[in-house]
Amino acid sequence: MAYSPPELRTVHVTRYVTPLKEGGSLPAIAEADDGFLYVIKFRGSGQGPKSLIAELLGGEIARTLGLRVPEQVFAELDPAFGRTEPDEEIQDLLKASVGLNMGLHYLSGSITFDPTVIRIDDLLASQIVWLDAYITNVDRTCRNTNMLWWNRQLWLIDHGAALFFHHSWLDWEQKALSPFTHIKDHVLLPWASRLEEVEAQFKPLLQDGRLKDIVALLPSDWLLMDSPFSTDQEHRDAYLTFLERRIEHSSVFVNAAQDARKALI
Repeated sequence: MAYSPPELRTVHVTRYVTPLKEGGSLPAIAEADDGFLYVIKFRGSGQGPKSLIAELLGGEIARTLGLRVPEQVFAELDPAFGRTEPDEEIQDLLKASVGLNMGLHYLSGSITFDPTVIRIDDLLASQIVWLDAYITNVDRTCRNTNMLWWNRQLWLIDHGAALFFHHSWLDWEQKALSPFTHIKDHVLLPWASRLEEVEAQFKPLLQDGRLKDIVALLPSDWLLMDSPFSTDQEHRDAYLTFLERRIEHSSVFVNAAQDARKALI
């Protein structure tokens, strides 16, 4: 199949349905002008646009690797939206989130993945562990798997905790070359027995400019908020450099994941 650069649609939020207060970024289910429901991640949350950046990059990298992720969209919030919301905390969040936010297609009827109930094969487990070690996703644990079972298939959600280095950008170039120690807590690590095979499969999929195409999706206003860089393009280039260097030295995080798995079994 020929490669097509990723694109994200823009929808306009028309109705706030219900909050999902278990999420650290206070996401919500909302309806958009295309008639579909989305889980909305708000730029005005305490985690700010960095969680939206991680969500977009993590989700689109996963999709490029062939993993299932609900469709991601830019969700436009009008200044008048939410004025009738009775909850003051939610109203403040909506006021602070005017503009582009992040939406994920709502998988109605899905259930939270539980590895003690639903068994997936070792290849898929290895693919997800490889992804999370690559994007340094700390939030796919037994306590919070961030995976859904829908239509008899496994779907990945909520990558907002990935790329955690960008909350300070301290020594970020060195961190691109580091192992990912939190992989020891990954819910699927015990079944990730095919990491070397996945390494050979996945690395070519993130070359030939594909990472650049994904990073190019980042909206400038997300990048300019609380940025340590002079321009949005410098900020965008830094993400690309991190991701490219991490791919070049992927054996570092793959070996660390293999060692962590040996310690478990």
